[in-house]
Amino acid sequence: MTKTSTSVATTQPQQQTGVAKTQAQLTKQFFTQENVKKRFEELLGKKSVGFVSSVLQCVNSNKSLANADTNTVFQAAMMAATLDLPINQNLGFAYIIPYNENFKDPVDDQWKQRAVAQMQIGWRGFVQLAQRSGQYLRINVTEVYENQFEAYNNLTEELKADFDIEGEGNIVGYASYFKLINGFEKTVYWSRVKVEKHAKKYSIAYKGSGKTPWKDVDQFHEMGKKTVLKNMLSKWGILSIEMQKAMVADQGIIKDAETEDIEYTDNTFQIQETQKVNPEEERIALMIGDAKTAEDLKAIEKDVPDTLIDLFNQKKEEVK
Repeated sequence: MTKTSTSVATTQPQQQTGVAKTQAQLTKQFFTQENVKKRFEELLGKKSVGFVSSVLQCVNSNKSLANADTNTVFQAAMMAATLDLPINQNLGFAYIIPYNENFKDPVDDQWKQRAVAQMQIGWRGFVQLAQRSGQYLRINVTEVYENQFEAYNNLTEELKADFDIEGEGNIVGYASYFKLINGFEKTVYWSRVKVEKHAKKYSIAYKGSGKTPWKDVDQFHEMGKKTVLKNMLSKWGILSIEMQKAMVADQGIIKDAETEDIEYTDNTFQIQETQKVNPEEERIALMIGDAKTAEDLKAIEKDVPDTLIDLFNQKKEEVK
């Protein structure tokens, strides 16, 4: 059977004559088309409605993302759906991030910028994919505080740190660990200085002048944990087909999710806008995710904010 193209070029809704629509309106209109909704339904089943709703919430709450090219938003969402990772800021599994892309305008042959969407996977997303593979008995990544850290041997990879005590003081590094069901174990530790050097070398966003996760204190630690975890998994972990796809898609501009046509951000830098995680919403979102029964959900229903209603309703359908 021939696959239907998912490109905006063939499915972009037409504007009414004389009526100018904003990019955000065009994106919303595109995502509400029946053939587009059907594509997400094929991938996610009952979860598709909540998933699409969360994507549009991200677009509506981020001015830069609202102005991004619709096709890049769609393809990033499709890749996340393919990996079955929710796009929800408070869950931290996967994100759609706005970037400025440099391109040469064919009309006047001049270099210009346009807003595009990039797919990013959070450290929780990589943990989720690892767990699904059935190969990991344990897996975790954490910050290491100065009162916990004692020493790290780069040759033997032996980390001496006391994780039995509450972390206090500055965060000096990030430790990642996994144990496979066959007994193989791996621990990786990167100092904060090493993470910063890595970001300076490989991240255009880090080197840019705009506001990025690397330059926000709390988000820096999230990025640090992800960097160490991803590096550990890519070098020593067992990578399922799904995990390999995630590794390739992470931090790329998805041109076509089906063919895995991905462009990386060598010539891009992050737009000066990022979203802050609301601690209370994050707490509720995690409680929703951990709920196993309808009774669990009923206990937290009165505390669910409007931004998490779709996620809550989606979970209700799953536990029926």
